Amino acid sequence: MVCMTAVVLVYSGLLIGLLGFFSIIKPAGFLKIRTRSPGILLLVVGVALTASGFVFPAPEHHIAVPQTRLDEFAPTYQFNEFHSIRINAPADRVYAVIKTVSADEIPLFNTLTWIRRGGRPAPPSIMNAPPHQPLLEVATRTSFLLLAEEPNHEIVFGTAVLVPPGWHATRRPTPEDFKSLRAPGFALASMNFLVEPADANTSVVTTETRVYATDAPSARKFARYWRVIYPGSALIRRMWLRAIKRRAES
Repeated sequence: MVCMTAVVLVYSGLLIGLLGFFSIIKPAGFLKIRTRSPGILLLVVGVALTASGFVFPAPEHHIAVPQTRLDEFAPTYQFNEFHSIRINAPADRVYAVIKTVSADEIPLFNTLTWIRRGGRPAPPSIMNAPPHQPLLEVATRTSFLLLAEEPNHEIVFGTAVLVPPGWHATRRPTPEDFKSLRAPGFALASMNFLVEPADANTSVVTTETRVYATDAPSARKFARYWRVIYPGSALIRRMWLRAIKRRAES
């Protein structure tokens, strides 16, 4: 709820601010704005709303009793999103599809990741996924670390989405390194796919992303990014689950 409030503030502010900006250039008669003064007011209100969305607090959440492998690696977090889907296929088939579905099977995936990286060319990664290659394989081969896997049930992977200036890893980290990292200046993202059988031929698949910022400045910095990309990120996750459903039920 806190996340959505902040996102609504940011995007409401951006829309109102843009309307105000264009009304200053040319008053919007269709909105009965006939002078530039209302446009200036709208621009100020828009900037204020966007700024309030960026600084909206991001409280920490704690998992008291871990129930999943994701809970084990991300028991504390400030940012998260959660999505689920019901699939008419047994758990083992669904899990196999999760591991093999490719980016080109996910509607809008390449478009939204292209927008997120600002249209810049990039080496192969989850943000620039090669066609016809399993997306999770691409992720763990490049920028993500496989944290845990329980076949036919759950897979968890993670990455550092924010690191201190000048920091470079001296070796490839291990899952234990990821779990224990608490040095300031980092924001760690963990994501899972969890498959639970509803009956012999039906499964419920959930995916959750959690981000833990190791100190307050990092949380504030990441909050600005998260609140801008959240709608696109949520859409990718939903389209990803639908791609899994299509493949598993076909």
